[in-house]
Amino acid sequence: MRKFLLTGLMLGSLICSDSFAQSDYPTLSQVTQRLQKLGSNSAVELKSLTKTEGGKDIYVLKVGTGAKDEKPAIAVVGGVEGFHVLSVELALQFAEKLVAENAAVLEKTTFYIFPNMSPDAYEQYHAALKYERRGNAVPMDHDRDGKMGESGYSDLNGDGMITWMRVEDPMGEWMVYKDDERVLVKADRSKGEAGKYRVFKESKDDDKDGEFAEDLQEGIAFNRSLTYKFPVFEPLAGDIAVSQKESRAMLDYLFEQWNIFAFVTFSPANNLSTPLKYSAGDAKKRVVTSILEKDQAINAMVSGIYNETVTSKAFQQTNQGTDGDFFQWAYFHFARLSFGTPGYWTPEFKGKTNAEANYLAWADSLGWNSFVPWTVVKHPDFPNQKAEVGGIKPFVMANPPFEKVGKIADEHTAFILKLAEMQPKLEFHNLKSESLGNGLTRITVDLFNNSPLPTHSEMGARSRWLRKVRIDVDATKEKLVSGDKIKLLDSLGAYEKATFSWIIRGTGTFNIKAGAPHAGFATQTIKL
Repeated sequence: MRKFLLTGLMLGSLICSDSFAQSDYPTLSQVTQRLQKLGSNSAVELKSLTKTEGGKDIYVLKVGTGAKDEKPAIAVVGGVEGFHVLSVELALQFAEKLVAENAAVLEKTTFYIFPNMSPDAYEQYHAALKYERRGNAVPMDHDRDGKMGESGYSDLNGDGMITWMRVEDPMGEWMVYKDDERVLVKADRSKGEAGKYRVFKESKDDDKDGEFAEDLQEGIAFNRSLTYKFPVFEPLAGDIAVSQKESRAMLDYLFEQWNIFAFVTFSPANNLSTPLKYSAGDAKKRVVTSILEKDQAINAMVSGIYNETVTSKAFQQTNQGTDGDFFQWAYFHFARLSFGTPGYWTPEFKGKTNAEANYLAWADSLGWNSFVPWTVVKHPDFPNQKAEVGGIKPFVMANPPFEKVGKIADEHTAFILKLAEMQPKLEFHNLKSESLGNGLTRITVDLFNNSPLPTHSEMGARSRWLRKVRIDVDATKEKLVSGDKIKLLDSLGAYEKATFSWIIRGTGTFNIKAGAPHAGFATQTIKL
């Protein structure tokens, strides 16, 4: 039986042309093969934006038909965190389902899909030593002692995984959780609770500076290196925002894509199961740190659609962005609608209030082996203290077993397609052509946004970067007596109209074009 199971797992891992036949998350080579297969479709343009310091490609898929850059677009982003391997699979399966099953949507909407922004870190999932890596392959001196990567993780119990290490110490801050002895929580001194342990990631003090795992053998984390609230001088962030090949290449690419109206980022940040909260004070700061009021209303509406579409419900999910992350950059600095979701949560189980205890209770009920029992180890830095290694295995809290991914991908594909249906849609209505005599004609028309979304986020309307709605008329100066040949409109709200009027001299045709790449275009021809 054991031989049969192993053989089945090996065969499953070799099948990369069909993601549903796999037994585990794909390797980078399997991801590349699936992307190349997608790239052979006539509706898909596959491009490598750059290679990371580790020699891994940063790919983008442009999926659409016709004039792709002239249609409103959604950008779907995976792998902003290297340990979030689910996010890569969700982006991949969305692309596959889009091309194979939903080609009709491409007539109106373009999609830019970035499947994996952290391939160097993603590779750690399949490495001999498994740990939740975030950084790329750039050598870094995280603790700024003049040496690079000299104090990383150590596999003290030889199980091929980096978990946690607890050391008995009456001055420690951590204690055993009352509802699950496997879990540690910080002692609340105000309640008279006494700590029993000091807690570290599984490691040794290699550089003898009294710190543990403070100078990891990895570089910069993509999701800490963007410009919004860049965490200066903090580990994994680097010295300068957007300093890495992958972040620079992606942003350079995005700044050429004027037609993106929304982002869906698979990441720990979440404003879909729970919308962001508006703060008037924070919204008025010089550096805005709150979603704007009108955008919060949009967020709440889209969150409602998400919760109707996705069956998994968040447990204590309050992560609404972290410093330097992509999710916040897309809204605050790129001024587009930005939606984030991890795609998967541990469900609330039997009233547990602690996230780790909740996960373990749920995993136990399913028979999952997700915990490394606390085991005593001989630790060179604690020769006279009891040191133990154990804890929840890496990756399992953020990533479900692969067998569950198909349903998760189906639901998130359905959500993104619903979001696409909501894209701004400009139309001309109530056209009137009125003869004024002496060869003059008054043309009046309403420009209507037939969508529950505005043409611009409130942040986008404030932005000097996001293009305004432009109304152009095709008439010579001799023919155009009154009205603007070119008119700019800051924004057109959901189901909102704007009325325009011109007086024209002469006969022939009068052409009107209105729109912006991210809001689409409407055209109207009038015979005078």
